[in-house]
Amino acid sequence: MSGQMTEAKTDALTDERRIDVMTLGETMAVVAPARPEPLEMAADFILGTAGAESNVAQYLAERGHKVAWASRVGDDALGRRLAKELAGRGIDLSYLLIDPDSSTGVMFKDPGTGATKVQYYRANSAASLMGPELADTLPWHQLGLLHLSGITPALSPSCRAMMQALFSRAAQENVPVSFDINFREALWPASVAAPVLLKLAQQADFLFVGLDEAQALWPNLVFASDVRALIDRPKHLIVKDGAVGATEYDGLQLTFVPAARVDVVEAVGAGDAFAAGYLSSMLDGGRPTQRLGRGHEFAGRALRSISDFQAMNGTVANNGQ
Repeated sequence: MSGQMTEAKTDALTDERRIDVMTLGETMAVVAPARPEPLEMAADFILGTAGAESNVAQYLAERGHKVAWASRVGDDALGRRLAKELAGRGIDLSYLLIDPDSSTGVMFKDPGTGATKVQYYRANSAASLMGPELADTLPWHQLGLLHLSGITPALSPSCRAMMQALFSRAAQENVPVSFDINFREALWPASVAAPVLLKLAQQADFLFVGLDEAQALWPNLVFASDVRALIDRPKHLIVKDGAVGATEYDGLQLTFVPAARVDVVEAVGAGDAFAAGYLSSMLDGGRPTQRLGRGHEFAGRALRSISDFQAMNGTVANNGQ
């Protein structure tokens, strides 16, 4: 594990060169119906960005935190478009690599009754070619926190190797790591994902996991306490249970905050919003109840919109992964 947010590391965050949070992972172009209706029936569409880690970055930047996003996109119109959009939201793209030989991934959203399906066109995308050497390019001495998700190791063997390299280097540099399990069955089956994600999860300092996805990955888990028994190393474990609420295990301390009632338009991206809200409050010095409360607040904004990044001023950006 990469160690806790030590006093020395906290002091370093006051430096002008600091990056409060760096997120790292693939962002794609997303095509979605302009209204929550099935893809095959829609006449009007929105073209936006789609990425779990960049979703988190957008929410954090909106709150005034200094945020950077590292990834790889193709040297194409879609890559340039999404980079321009994310830069416009205040995200530092200094560590974004432009690949002249590969394309930017694309995703289609297909809203339906009770759920939204997604269709990926990301095989051999520029981001899927990221590898462990990327860990040597990050400004570790400037990082307050590194945020990763379980989507990235599903993209390719080289991405999987990169994830372990990032965790290992973060431990060496004493940079805390936030990790969202973000299991996507469309990318890899539970039988393959489960051992990989468990190994990574045990190395995190802040771990986010939905109770439903934990149950899909690891049999015989019923309660949040069962998840804690399985994933016992992270100091901060946050177990989300949909409309019920969220539980944080902080060492021996347990805190539960119920979720507010929300009229759900679409659920895609709510988990990213929750993680961003929690991390934002943590960076602001919030207590567990405040961290979980802001997580619910941000998730609610995503749930009420066809977009998983819903700006506070009402501006819609269509994102999701």
